[in-house]
Amino acid sequence: MLLQSVNRPGSEAWSTKIFVQILNKPVFILNYVMSQPVSWMSHPVHRYESKDEIVLGLLESVERRGVQTQRSIAIELGIALGLTNAYLKRCINKGFLKVGDAPARRYAYYLTPKGFAEKSRLTVKYFSHSFSLFRRARAEYVQILRSARERNWRSVVFAGVSDLAEIARIASLESDVEIVGVVDADAPLQSIVGLIVFQDFDDIPVEFDGVIVTDLRSAHETYHAAIKRFGAGQVLAPELLGVLTKPRAR
Repeated sequence: MLLQSVNRPGSEAWSTKIFVQILNKPVFILNYVMSQPVSWMSHPVHRYESKDEIVLGLLESVERRGVQTQRSIAIELGIALGLTNAYLKRCINKGFLKVGDAPARRYAYYLTPKGFAEKSRLTVKYFSHSFSLFRRARAEYVQILRSARERNWRSVVFAGVSDLAEIARIASLESDVEIVGVVDADAPLQSIVGLIVFQDFDDIPVEFDGVIVTDLRSAHETYHAAIKRFGAGQVLAPELLGVLTKPRAR
């Protein structure tokens, strides 16, 4: 039975482990979102993801493998080639990097002592912001699950495989509302943090009372698609996603 396979772990250690896994992901874990017209990106909680994070990602990439093309760096960071070129020049001018020629139109980039110091400073700053985001997201999902309980919901489904789904799962440890699974048609995973991933709501073999949005890539679309299917009263989403009340014109 599905309900037996998705029993949530009940230990604080499990929560800590999941949080560490989130923080240990690459710095540019949310870069795919930057190319999407999703309203949550404009929210203040994500404003720090810009120049400093690009510099940090670039310095980390150079540290891992110095000899590479600008295009390979751009692909790794998920930013435009022209932007990569501009930031490389900026880092070289500030003394963070040195550059030399390498075969096959590649360049050998090296971190300078000043570059190592800057990477350390930005890493501390990034983790500080990451923890702030984690705390805010967790608090909002705790409140959402309380609202679900006040509506007499006994079981819900997450909509969207993402870091938010992992954080919402942690928040669910403080609630008696059961999470019966995650729906994401594009997710390559079969499960996430102890929850089965389904391609469609119709695939869930048990009844559920509502939907909680945990999508990052297309939060607005996911939110309104769920409302269209189940009704506004059966769908909840955190404020940090900034989902709109009306679909955005294309």
